[in-house]
Amino acid sequence: MQDNYLTVSALTKYIKRKFETDPHLTDIWLKGEISNFKHHSRGHMYLTIKDNKSRVNAVMFAGNNRRLKFKPEDGMNVLIKGEIGVYEPHGQYQLYIQHMEPDGLGALYLAYEELKKKLSTEGLFEDSRKLSLPPYPESIAVITSPTGAAVRDILTTIKRRYPLVNVTVFPVLVQGKNAATSISQAIRKVNELGSFDVIIAGRGGGSIEELWAFNEEIVARAIADSTVPIISAVGHETDYTISDFVADHRAPTPTGAAEIAVPSQTEVLERIHSMQNRLTRALHVQHRQGVERLNRLQKSYAFRYPEQLMRQKEQDLDRLSERLKKSSSLTQEQKKREFEVVMNRLRQQHPERSLDGAKQTFMQLTKRMNRAMDQEKRLKVNRYTQVLNKLSLLNPLEIMKRGYAIPFDQEGSVVKTVSDVQPGDPIQVKVRDGVLDCQVWGMEKEEEHE
Repeated sequence: MQDNYLTVSALTKYIKRKFETDPHLTDIWLKGEISNFKHHSRGHMYLTIKDNKSRVNAVMFAGNNRRLKFKPEDGMNVLIKGEIGVYEPHGQYQLYIQHMEPDGLGALYLAYEELKKKLSTEGLFEDSRKLSLPPYPESIAVITSPTGAAVRDILTTIKRRYPLVNVTVFPVLVQGKNAATSISQAIRKVNELGSFDVIIAGRGGGSIEELWAFNEEIVARAIADSTVPIISAVGHETDYTISDFVADHRAPTPTGAAEIAVPSQTEVLERIHSMQNRLTRALHVQHRQGVERLNRLQKSYAFRYPEQLMRQKEQDLDRLSERLKKSSSLTQEQKKREFEVVMNRLRQQHPERSLDGAKQTFMQLTKRMNRAMDQEKRLKVNRYTQVLNKLSLLNPLEIMKRGYAIPFDQEGSVVKTVSDVQPGDPIQVKVRDGVLDCQVWGMEKEEEHE
């Protein structure tokens, strides 16, 4: 009976596993009011989420709460995404918060997460489909508000870093009801023109409602369809929009986008000067080597005494010609001898000789085979005759021809002794030329002599 009792730890572990395997408790969307808020020195947040009837303990670890864009306070209404788990030491369930937003932003956050998941599933965030930026663009399209600080920061930075590039501003609405349509139409217009190397699309910082145009699906689709590489520059470094994930490159700020889009004029000039110096050094080395080679040629025997060198070379040519002729003759003789050796070997191994030898061997083998067959035939005939003679001697019919007969009883068995029949029994006696039907009239048994 004692074995049926659980320990408190075992019961708590069992309940915890039940919570962890329940799909309704691993993805909780909850709204409520914060109370008993405490921000621990290690970064974790401990709080209670309540409504007018119930409350639940909650914790948000430092790894999740460092991304919060607001400071939680008691009495604040919030929207929460998390999971329910069991804290084993106290044996109580609590809410583990993964994300938290003020209640007023809840609908936008849900729409943001839903679209992000949808586009990610379609592969629009994959690095494999993102375009590379040209190292030295000639023309840049800037899609933003013409009156905001973002456009001034972009133009100032580009002019300072790389004034050679042509910059065209496409004015659009960056917030409000028609902002998403305005931005997407501008992106498609730049692609239709086909004269731009890079697009910078973005705006300055703001609230999530102010940045929302860059979270719209129509803008994300336009960015994904663009054949011109796009740099997304929306808000501050901590702001992430759907456009940032779809764009070919993301800049933390509009100024950062300008720095990514163009090289630094100073760095380019330094590289040019470095290449000029390397080219100058290479030319000097090549010139010095050419001068040294020219001096060697001028001091050479051929350059100073060309006539004597010509006569010497003519003599060398004559000598080499003679050597060539002798070498050719020797080579020819050697090849001729080798050819004769090969021909002799070929004649010795000619197929006709091999065929004649094979014919002779065949005839000899045929004669030997015929002799062996004749001898074997004679042996078989003699053995057959001997066996036949033995069979004739043992054949009962041959014995009957000499006057003997064989008696059979009614069952057809040979009568070997007088005890095999009784007086009055019918028997058959087989003689040389037929069978006699007989009857036993009497019997006389003779003494057997050893």
